Amino acid sequence: MADLATPDTAPVDPANWTCPAPLRDQPVVVMGHGGGGALSAELIEQVFAPAYGNPTLAALTDSAVLGLGGARLAFSTDSYVVRPLFFPGGCLGDLAVNGTVNDLAMSGARPTHLSAAFILEEGVELAVVERVARAMGDAARAAGVTIATGDTKVVESGHGDGVYVTTAGVGLVPEGVDIRPQRARPGDAVLVSGPIGLHGVAVLSVREGLEFGVEITSDTAPLADLVAAMLAVTPDLHVLRDPTRGGLGASLNEIARASGTGVRLRERAVPVPDEVANACGFLGLDPLYVANEGRLVAFVPAEHAEAVLAAMRAHPRGTGAAHIGECVADHPGMVVVATALGGTRVLDLPLGEQLPRIC
Repeated sequence: MADLATPDTAPVDPANWTCPAPLRDQPVVVMGHGGGGALSAELIEQVFAPAYGNPTLAALTDSAVLGLGGARLAFSTDSYVVRPLFFPGGCLGDLAVNGTVNDLAMSGARPTHLSAAFILEEGVELAVVERVARAMGDAARAAGVTIATGDTKVVESGHGDGVYVTTAGVGLVPEGVDIRPQRARPGDAVLVSGPIGLHGVAVLSVREGLEFGVEITSDTAPLADLVAAMLAVTPDLHVLRDPTRGGLGASLNEIARASGTGVRLRERAVPVPDEVANACGFLGLDPLYVANEGRLVAFVPAEHAEAVLAAMRAHPRGTGAAHIGECVADHPGMVVVATALGGTRVLDLPLGEQLPRIC
């Protein structure tokens, strides 16, 4: 084995190497813990789940489904720390509404009410806060939900990043609907509602001042109406997930592991816009791990797949829907990709996040 040195240098000391990826035995929080990948999963499994442990939380779905007085209520909460606050196609305000609305919709719920909590940094311009608040109000009206309660806190200058928002939401789950990752079954068709990767690349382009020849616009949008159209075909949708942090790759891995099944993806079938593919190629990113904020992935029984796909394509939020793979009995808990070159590769759960703070 060659010596790790050149004639003009001393041998390289591995102890001085640095790794751009967060190390898994870190004793402190690193950015990767918020990325929706393996580090996020470990944080939940090793810190939060033992502290809060209960059967409802253990399901680890986008929203919890609670039985209250004969009704089934979906309940979800999420925080938004996107940087910059404003980006092509959206901003922190509509992102906060759409993200929570979509988490509720992934349980099949019809969202009804949200809360909004603001953490403001001392010195932020009130015009910025008002712009974010107005965007939230417009997005809530577009999604058919009411922002019914909220809270405001202020932290000292230098102890925040302008504006952070936390939203929680509730919605009603129709009778006969049981959507959760544990229900994925071999034979299920895997459908995606449209082109992927737009949100993450849109945010990155503004944050880093990058130009790719065309403006890439975030896909942030509410998905409850699209889900309702799918449920009108059949209430027996097995799994729905909005592939936000960690992208499509993370969502598929979470579903495969929760259900104990495998997933086989067809690379050629995944709708990746040319501008996203070009940007990811330039930056060395995998579009399958780039965040989305207006897309869903669905696991649908094979006998209903064509009808559900047609209903998705007939809806404005699903015109680019595609059948991208299947749930299989082979390689349980794993996702594999049939590549365009005829090979097969494993699509693992990402360690952290390629693009931090995109939601």
